[in-house]
Amino acid sequence: MPIRKGWNDASAAAIRLSFFLFLVLVPAARAQNPPVYEVDPSWPKPLPNHWLMQGVPVMVTDKDDHIWVFNRPRDINPDESGAATTPPRTDCCVAAPAVLEFDTAGNLIQGWGKPGYVSGWPAEGIDKPGAGAEHAILVDREGNVWLGGSARGDGIQKFTGDGKFLWDFGHRGARTPPGTQPQPLKQNNQNTDVFPGGIFFFDLDEDAHELYIVDQKRVLVYDMDSGAFKRGWGGHGIPLSDIDNDPTPPYDWKSGSPPDQMQFAPALHCVHIATDGLVYICERGSDRVQVFTKQGKFVSSFFVHPSTPSRGPECGGPGSTTFGMCGTIYNLTFSHDPQQKYLLIADGTNDKIWIHDRKEGTVVGSIGDNGRMAGQFHWIDAIAMDSKGNIYTGEVDTGKRAQKFVLKNGDGKARPHPHE
Repeated sequence: MPIRKGWNDASAAAIRLSFFLFLVLVPAARAQNPPVYEVDPSWPKPLPNHWLMQGVPVMVTDKDDHIWVFNRPRDINPDESGAATTPPRTDCCVAAPAVLEFDTAGNLIQGWGKPGYVSGWPAEGIDKPGAGAEHAILVDREGNVWLGGSARGDGIQKFTGDGKFLWDFGHRGARTPPGTQPQPLKQNNQNTDVFPGGIFFFDLDEDAHELYIVDQKRVLVYDMDSGAFKRGWGGHGIPLSDIDNDPTPPYDWKSGSPPDQMQFAPALHCVHIATDGLVYICERGSDRVQVFTKQGKFVSSFFVHPSTPSRGPECGGPGSTTFGMCGTIYNLTFSHDPQQKYLLIADGTNDKIWIHDRKEGTVVGSIGDNGRMAGQFHWIDAIAMDSKGNIYTGEVDTGKRAQKFVLKNGDGKARPHPHE
């Protein structure tokens, strides 16, 4: 009996230990699994005033879990805007304001902004700017809204949450005079005073009071209060002085992946800072993500679906009837878990969200496909995440919509994702 009792005691202890480890390790393991999402087809709710959302190149969440959509009113077509004529020729619709603020339930809180709203608004004086128009939005901790444009002469402007103008970053290039044909821009990656082609994407490091901008073949950092230049670097962390000013040559995409070149290949299409302080750059011109420290030291890089052409003569823009889009990295966000183990990458050419392991760079899953139904995409360009890990997406070209995807295997904890 003593032997049997000892065996029973040991077995019971082992079972208890196994059960304890199960309780502890299984949730931890589950938390490390790739995120699983389900589309919410009811988000957002219909807009008031016969407003119609247009192309959505970017969106962002704020500290209150409000979702800010920056859409392009001038994308609207005559068959969409019958209610905008005098008198109205149809019952609906008119272009929605450029800045739309939603809650997580899809209710519109407010809308403001449009071409001509203030002096210096993106693509000032251009009736149909297409992609060279409204292009970037951030909301800081104080609730101020930062907007950027991608036309010549555009910059960054700062507004209160309800749309009152506060500050202009400056560093603007010259606008193209109305009625004239713009001349090709020559690169000057050593000039940090002027952005001739506008500012496509930027991010804020509010603790350091710094503004990160991606432009041409470089990352530039400025003081977010004064606009003074602080530092910058090129692909693989090379100094600004070593960045070339020549057009990036095309490559034969049918023969293989883009070349793993030292220099950045435009277009650089996002900059985001992870919770561990690493800086992630979307190098759409090479189907590649590059990772740096905040001081510009190169950490790593990896390709995203590199069999997709990233640049060259067979790349079509919005409305092209000849070629499809190029490049696989339009924007990204970090997964909801505390370590931000995964990257969720919006690919507007394959119309998917690729899920990559953030440290290894390996692809572990995807969301969506090309199509018009809920959960599908046509030219996804924007992606953002709320504090519960739900993601929000925006589409340009003729997609012209925003969608919400609900995280199904999260831990339920709130972790704000500002600036994404």
